[in-house]
Amino acid sequence: MLLPQASLTGPIVELCVNVINDTGLWGVFLLMGAGSACIPIPSEAVMLFAGFTVSEGHHSLVSILVAGFLGNMVGSWLTYAIGYYGRIDLMERNKLIHVSPARLARVDGWFQKHGDLTVLVCRVIPLVRAFISLPAGLAKMPFWRFTWLTALGSLPWVVGFGLLGRAVGDEWEKWREHLSILDYIVVAAIVIAVLYWIYRRYIQKPAPTAGA
Repeated sequence: MLLPQASLTGPIVELCVNVINDTGLWGVFLLMGAGSACIPIPSEAVMLFAGFTVSEGHHSLVSILVAGFLGNMVGSWLTYAIGYYGRIDLMERNKLIHVSPARLARVDGWFQKHGDLTVLVCRVIPLVRAFISLPAGLAKMPFWRFTWLTALGSLPWVVGFGLLGRAVGDEWEKWREHLSILDYIVVAAIVIAVLYWIYRRYIQKPAPTAGA
């Protein structure tokens, strides 16, 4: 099956289709797990195509939803564990993105106050949804709280795209193309945020005081 290549992730979507065609439910599980482990796999495309296979009679709706949800959780746990157990090596000893213990402490404090809402909201934002597990682990959010927040945020995503894929059938490719605009919006927002951070950190100079 050839897919339109206009989308940001067109070739990867084609790979996902081939994996699910070859491995069935295990493919749904593995791809959703990989996507949640910060590997650039478009989970919406995985669940849309999985829903399409339901409309074709290859799988049941419950089976693809369970496979997608479990894969999502396992990938999130893996990324959380990397942040939790690799905190010092990733942030304090890493020369490229070194973060001081004092700044990490401030991040921890912020995450303790706003972490629940952050995890919940980010789980439904394209691209960002996979990466939120890493800072949750770095901030040492309690595992079971992270788990239920991740599950709560992931269920609408998995179920919604699975149902949509089943409903639209062989039109799922067009829906994926329409939804790809969200990828561009999120990427643009991330680029703007990074440029603003660079400007504030390295370019903008503090105004001189009157005494100076």
